[in-house]
Amino acid sequence: MECPHLSSNVWVTVDPSKFPNGSPSSWCCGVCRSNKSPWVCLTCLNVHCGRYVNGHAKKHYEETQGLAAGQKKCDKTEKERCQHCVCMDCCSYSTFCYRCDEFVVNDTKLGHVQKVRVHLQSLENATLNDRKRKLHENSPLDSKLLKDESAVSTLSATGLRNLGNTCFMNAILQSLSNIEQFSCYFKELPAVALRSGKTAGRRMYHTRSQGDSSVSLVEEFRKTLCSLWQGSQTAFSPDALFYVIWKIMPSFRGYQQQDAHEFMRYLLDHLHRELQGSRNGAHRSPVSADAIKAEDKCWINGTSTVVTSIFGGILQSEVNCLICGTESRKLDPFLDLSLDIPSQFRIKRSKDQEPGPTCTLRDCLRSFTELEELDETELYMCYKCKKRQKSTKKFWVQKLPKVLCLHLKRFHWTAYLRNKVDTYVEFPMRGLGMRNYLLEPESALPQDCLYDLAAVVVHHGSGVGSGHYTAYGSNEGRWYHFNDSTVTLTDEATVRKAKAYILFYVARTETDTGTGTEMGPGVVTGQTGTGLEAAVDTGSDSGLCVGSGPQESSGAHPTLQPSEEESSE
Repeated sequence: MECPHLSSNVWVTVDPSKFPNGSPSSWCCGVCRSNKSPWVCLTCLNVHCGRYVNGHAKKHYEETQGLAAGQKKCDKTEKERCQHCVCMDCCSYSTFCYRCDEFVVNDTKLGHVQKVRVHLQSLENATLNDRKRKLHENSPLDSKLLKDESAVSTLSATGLRNLGNTCFMNAILQSLSNIEQFSCYFKELPAVALRSGKTAGRRMYHTRSQGDSSVSLVEEFRKTLCSLWQGSQTAFSPDALFYVIWKIMPSFRGYQQQDAHEFMRYLLDHLHRELQGSRNGAHRSPVSADAIKAEDKCWINGTSTVVTSIFGGILQSEVNCLICGTESRKLDPFLDLSLDIPSQFRIKRSKDQEPGPTCTLRDCLRSFTELEELDETELYMCYKCKKRQKSTKKFWVQKLPKVLCLHLKRFHWTAYLRNKVDTYVEFPMRGLGMRNYLLEPESALPQDCLYDLAAVVVHHGSGVGSGHYTAYGSNEGRWYHFNDSTVTLTDEATVRKAKAYILFYVARTETDTGTGTEMGPGVVTGQTGTGLEAAVDTGSDSGLCVGSGPQESSGAHPTLQPSEEESSE
């Protein structure tokens, strides 16, 4: 939130002599001497522990507030300066105001908060470099470990500071930054001069608090992606981006835990709409089968952007009335596919029981591509029978995206609770085949429909409103684990063990070195699928909805042939 107390409470100068020595993340509380969760007061620079340790930072504020209330002769400004209500987390560098009882994302006119943040980061980096130097001098073995560890800085990997339960955002941003063709587009965009109004055709979001000025999601997203791989710091604070997100996505305001998949869809939707350059979305007219060809770019609301050209695919749904046999077809664009984890793999077993079969990504995909009969709550309105009838439904992929985003539906409502499906799902690192699920598989070569894993988002914990998000990303042949401000090198074996929530697969090109598909238990070979939940949200807030009713057409349909792996079962 925008804190109104910064100007009166944050007026410190960055004088190195006034700060404690050593690494800020290991500074000790001035009362209990605990080095867990240190916070520095931005009025007096005293360090105290957070509320989940012994709460001395909050007690410091309460004590100074009491003293300020007792000073009757002081004017209002002087009293506010005595309240010491704003402090900064020495580990994540997020800022909190006790008077607002919220994290804050704005700064003073002179940028005092950012100056303190930069100074703390420089102290942290200096301590880390000194530790590395000493280890290098004292131990040959440690030197080897440092050499491996330095590969992170060689590729300029940068973490993202947690601003207060913002791990859901950090995991998505890090994943998207490892989608090369997507991130490169934004990095190469020219900067937007917001105050001069030079928006290069991009949609600007006007806010009441800013008067005539505007905010641009594209611009702050561009700045964030550029900062993630420039190597000038070990962690970047996405305050400005988070501020814009609060402005244009009200549902993500506050510091409660959010769903990473929901955030990703909102983010891509708003990026797409801003890049379209129109303040109002285009008319949502149905898409006819003849209007879209496989080689065409996926268009949504009439205009293609980098979002739809990279993540956009097209599904064709086929609904058959079980009473009169009438068939209806409809084309739906998608940016990601949401896949159920089959119920037979959700059975919890006791320690004494034998482990059940492993659920694979192929199982999740197959459950959506098989012909299904819609239940009583999903009766189809048959135009020939002129009433709702029982029907069957099936999906085909009409157009494959350049980046295939697969969302595993791990959160389900049971009664009044939203529970998590914690089942492990085995997924391929490379060679995910898509040809057999195309509407016209004979028109595509197998090697043209292969996908390799680029990033994975993982949810740790038991519920959607709690827990923690991290991400794995592949960059120049190396895998990294992104845990907010911490970035570490990892390997494929570790990534394979992750309980994936969102998987990002990049279409293989002729220049890629990978060959063939992965073989082994539970690995997809030449097939994938889609499902009803894959269609883009048709809510009124979504700019990614196309079509208002089923499209009718006629003609024969290709028969889905089993792959060699399926035939051997």
